[in-house]
Amino acid sequence: MADQRFGEFVMVRRHAERVAEVVLDRPGAMNAVSTQMALALAEACGTVAADDTVSVVVLTSSSDRAFCAGADLKERNSLSDAELLRQRPRTRAAYGGVLDLPMPAIAAVGGFALGGGYEIALACDLIVADESAVLGLPEVSVGVIPGGGGTQLLPRRVGAARAAELVFTARRVPAAEALELGMVDQVVPAGEARGAALGLAERIAGNSPVGLRAAKRALRLGHGMDLPAGLEVEDAAWRTVAFSADRAEGVAAFNEKRSPSWP
Repeated sequence: MADQRFGEFVMVRRHAERVAEVVLDRPGAMNAVSTQMALALAEACGTVAADDTVSVVVLTSSSDRAFCAGADLKERNSLSDAELLRQRPRTRAAYGGVLDLPMPAIAAVGGFALGGGYEIALACDLIVADESAVLGLPEVSVGVIPGGGGTQLLPRRVGAARAAELVFTARRVPAAEALELGMVDQVVPAGEARGAALGLAERIAGNSPVGLRAAKRALRLGHGMDLPAGLEVEDAAWRTVAFSADRAEGVAAFNEKRSPSWP
């Protein structure tokens, strides 16, 4: 299937077996998130989210140097206070578009993933980094705070105290340490993050599309709830799949010792 462009800086590629790749494509600026890039990312994610032929999304970069270097500070410095306030909903929509993807999402991180760049990765369910990756939330070093979900998503990954240390020090974390801290889920040799993430996506995409979306919904909504409330969330998600065509096909394929052909 042909690539689909969203504005100048984001592209969506379709792969076999229900996998979509969202490519951050502003390599000359290390994928720094400008207003136009934010609008394009939000639109691309909205389009992919509405496509029921997509089971897994992989976010990648066309840059050899960075997954995403964060907000476009050159553009931001040119904005008046009023313009910055008008820009804010557009940038929030970009990060929210990734976070709200109803299917599993995987970030493939090579090079720099700093500030908003790491927040895009944090909005995904899984992060595959290569050995060149450098990650962090350095916003307090330039007089702001993580504003793309970082103060909420990082503690969910690494715990409150560790997240506080990373945010307050604004330090940059190399891939090996990031794996130890839980900032990423897998580290592969330099240059192999995209291939590893697509391979993982293809493995995941072999499972029930209805089941994957329901499982993600239960995981996301139940996180942080007390156990009884979380179990109610799980039960509601179970009811959406228990009587579905995917469940019928999955059971039939198991009994017939064949691969399922999902509706």
